[in-house]
Amino acid sequence: MSSSISNYYCSLLKLYCETHNQLQAKKLHCFILKTLVNTETFLLNNLITSYHKLGNITYAHKVFDQIPHPNLFSWNSLLSAYSKSGNLSEMEKIFNSMSKRDGVSWNLVISGYAGFSSCDKAVKAYKLMLKDGGGVNLNRITFSTMLILSSNNGLIGLGKQIHGQVVSYGFESYVFVGSPLVEMYAKAGIIDDARQVFDELPERNVVMYNTMIMGLLRCGKIEASEELFHCMPEKDSITWTTMVTGFAQNGLDKKAFDVFKQMRMLGVGIDQFTLGSILTACGGCMALNEGSQIHAYIIRNDILDNVYVGSSLLDMYLKCKRVNYAEKVFSMMKYKNIVSWTALIVGYGQNGHSEEAVRIYCEMRRNGIEPDEYTLGSIISSCANLASLEEGAQFHSQAQVTGLISFITVSNALVTLYGKCGTIEKSNQLFDEMKIKDEVSWTALISGYSQFGEANKTINLFDRMLTGQLRPDGVTFIGVLSACSRAGLVDKGREYFNSMVNEHGIVPVSDHYTCMIDLFSRAGLLQEAQCFINDMPFSPDAFGWSTLLSSCRSHGNLDIGTWAAKSLQELEPQNPASYVLLSSMYAAKGKWDEVARLRKEMKHKDIRKEPGFSWIKYKNKVHVFSADDRSSPYSDKIYAELEVLNLKMLREGYVPDMRFALHNVEESEKITMLNHHSEKLAIAFGLIFVPESMPIRVVKNLRVCGDCHTATKFISKVTNREILVRDAVRFHLFKDGTCSCGDFW
Repeated sequence: MSSSISNYYCSLLKLYCETHNQLQAKKLHCFILKTLVNTETFLLNNLITSYHKLGNITYAHKVFDQIPHPNLFSWNSLLSAYSKSGNLSEMEKIFNSMSKRDGVSWNLVISGYAGFSSCDKAVKAYKLMLKDGGGVNLNRITFSTMLILSSNNGLIGLGKQIHGQVVSYGFESYVFVGSPLVEMYAKAGIIDDARQVFDELPERNVVMYNTMIMGLLRCGKIEASEELFHCMPEKDSITWTTMVTGFAQNGLDKKAFDVFKQMRMLGVGIDQFTLGSILTACGGCMALNEGSQIHAYIIRNDILDNVYVGSSLLDMYLKCKRVNYAEKVFSMMKYKNIVSWTALIVGYGQNGHSEEAVRIYCEMRRNGIEPDEYTLGSIISSCANLASLEEGAQFHSQAQVTGLISFITVSNALVTLYGKCGTIEKSNQLFDEMKIKDEVSWTALISGYSQFGEANKTINLFDRMLTGQLRPDGVTFIGVLSACSRAGLVDKGREYFNSMVNEHGIVPVSDHYTCMIDLFSRAGLLQEAQCFINDMPFSPDAFGWSTLLSSCRSHGNLDIGTWAAKSLQELEPQNPASYVLLSSMYAAKGKWDEVARLRKEMKHKDIRKEPGFSWIKYKNKVHVFSADDRSSPYSDKIYAELEVLNLKMLREGYVPDMRFALHNVEESEKITMLNHHSEKLAIAFGLIFVPESMPIRVVKNLRVCGDCHTATKFISKVTNREILVRDAVRFHLFKDGTCSCGDFW
């Protein structure tokens, strides 16, 4: 009779656990204490388990203490409560108090350690388990737990040892063990071993198929994943979503769309992860129309409130360069997490709205959202794009205070920031302090030194990178080739270009070809540059033609310059560079009729030269100057400073370069025009207001002209000031009458 009552009470306890009704469980417990004299251990064990499931370990322990003769199940029930709650110290006390243990006891301790990041203790417990029973207590749960532990912590060596023991003890045919074994190898990228384990299993379930397919897709084995997908006896929604995700991540957006359409046709359930993946595919190939259709589906099914879906939709619009659409989605999202905010911040930065990115970051902080490493890395990158050293330094401080600087994403962004802001020494210091460096770290510093024209340091860094067995990518080679170009290292540049293609298997893109055009052109090898262009698999882009045309102007080669100008006009008829640079060449040759003709043609086609601006930041305010600008309240002081500077420079041997005065006027007027270029006005402002202990930092939207480059070298000499100019192409650090780029400006 008592057993049937106990069974009835156990069924009630099960019901209360399922409905999370702790109050009713306590009432039943009270009733049991009042009505049953000798409560069965079986019922008391169920009470321990019930209190544990209801989150009341204190009561569970009290019930255990009331059991006159606790059996092994009693001990394991209490052990389970502490193991699953993460109270590892109490778990250890109970385990050490047990006079008898079985496989369940050991598994509970191992899983407790494994589940709460005590990896070393879990491994130690596993070894003690082997010693304690000689493998008698081992079961499929033990092996599964240890394999998942190995996989999650990247301990592939340990995982292989466990695999050996799985085979030794005859557990290799169990699906429960085979599935985490396949996942461990697949997750580590050891895909052949994963496939071997998968193929040798006598029985496979849909979970194992999904795991294997996911591993193949991660390793880029598209055909193998498709073959396995098609031969699956049954598929669930996770299978289909895995294919969509895998194709999207491998850049196979059309295949992702095709699988998604099949899902819809077959009526397979679509969840947040499916939608997130297909939206990623839409963003990857800028399929705005398809993305908008999925947006409509999301609205119809009222799932925009799902933060994962909302964030993916936001990211899609930003990748499609529809910033206004992304803003609307963001404003409509009821729930925003760090992923949502980061997506918007990254999107603003990638779409050239770096100032907006900084504003959104500040708003995020006001909303109580703490940045993670991706958010902080992204906002530091935005500051780098703005060349905003002051704000970037503030985020650097945040990274140090929060400890996020230890993440390589943040450190890489900081190395890039200081490089782009002209503080290459700081960039190098941070690089040296990094405990872990990846390809991005090396590329960031290589690119930084390259922009300063430090060819030897750039090449040295690149050689060290190769020695460290790191693989350079296309961006790395752009930095190296640019450094060779600016230092006039033609043979070295040829060598690196050939090794990029032949040794590293990198297919050159427009930027690489432009670097080579620049390499030949700067060195005066204009005919070689022309031959190189004729041998290219495609025509140069606008920047490539402009690069050649600019060098033709510098070297006075009107024939090739005319060819480059006409080619640029065919490519981009409204681009003013072809007219402006060709006009400059005609002016240098004294062909003023041709200059007038070009200007008339520009006016007729409504083509306008991009005005040159230079700006300097002082006391958190940006002061912008254009040529011959007198709008500044400090104009009188600035022009007076320029007059004094000009006299000092002339005494030191400065000769104005008339090639950069593009008007048919008297020579004295040309000198005045050259003296009032925007960067010279900004530098004069800096000389007046920036303390002598600080460098003068000027940013220019166009390339620094040859005369201003020469003049600034003289200014740095006669004033004994350090002047840093960042133009549209690179940095120029002027000091003691020299520039970091030498004569290859």
